[in-house]
Amino acid sequence: MKANRITALLNTRYPIIQAGMVWVSGWKLCAAVSRAGALGLIGAGSMKPDLLREHIRKAREALTSESPFGVNLPLLRGDIADLVDVCLQENVRIVFTSAGNPALFTPRLREAGVTVVHVVPSAALAKKAEARGVDAVVCEGTEAGGHNGVDEIPTFVLIPQVRAAVSIPLIAAGGIVTGRGMAAALALGADGVQIGTRFAATMESSASDRYKQAIIDAGESDTVLTLKKIGPARMIKNPYALRCAEREQEGASKAEMRELLGEKRERRGIFEGDWEEGQLEAGMGAGMIHEVIPATQVVENFMREYRETLAELCDPAIRGGGIDT
Repeated sequence: MKANRITALLNTRYPIIQAGMVWVSGWKLCAAVSRAGALGLIGAGSMKPDLLREHIRKAREALTSESPFGVNLPLLRGDIADLVDVCLQENVRIVFTSAGNPALFTPRLREAGVTVVHVVPSAALAKKAEARGVDAVVCEGTEAGGHNGVDEIPTFVLIPQVRAAVSIPLIAAGGIVTGRGMAAALALGADGVQIGTRFAATMESSASDRYKQAIIDAGESDTVLTLKKIGPARMIKNPYALRCAEREQEGASKAEMRELLGEKRERRGIFEGDWEEGQLEAGMGAGMIHEVIPATQVVENFMREYRETLAELCDPAIRGGGIDT
């Protein structure tokens, strides 16, 4: 694949980024993805500063000096300043920020020579992130697993609007689990793709086997976007998620929904595999994921499917007919 703005910015072979997911994206997954030619991210959202430092060092030990990797930092964390300090002390060169105002730490990170990418759910926020000095944005549609934007804009609609709104490189996310989806995202104006749920169901993912199996078992309608009053989250329809959706439909207040959410739901669901009471965050693309495979194979499959899709579009004979030009 020819180099483009994202591969040049991140120094990767392919324009594929593995999302920094809580309880999923540890150093093993990050290193495996980066070794395969994509960009692996350590998900700091479920880590204390000392644990993040450990994962950064282990990832670096597992990679060559030429293999880039990065860290995802949720800006709403109470200890976010400490997490930023760890990244700077450990000479992390790529940081993806999410869930907060990129103006908080982008100047400091950029001054230290760090490439900063911010996750946004709308074109309006993409423009604000560009004005704050980020190097690129991830536009994430409502199909994505985990925390979502309140406007619930689908990926297919979001990409071209963000492309028209900003001049910096654009990474698309949300519901992309195949190379065919990657081809569609790039056709709509993205320079690269960020993949979450497909990498969550890999051998190197630090998530529980029960969580991975839940992804494999999920069909096309087996996720739900709920907890909208306190922060929309997409998860697999387990008993807890269905209870959240039911209480929401009944008109539960913010306080009642916060009480229902409680604490450590993501850990219980993703890391501990609690089917009944855990929060099993996953995207709508789970219905297209049918096996747990190595992360390297995910990258290889993406590139093969991407090339096959381009070949189909360029050769009408493959489809038994074409579009007149």
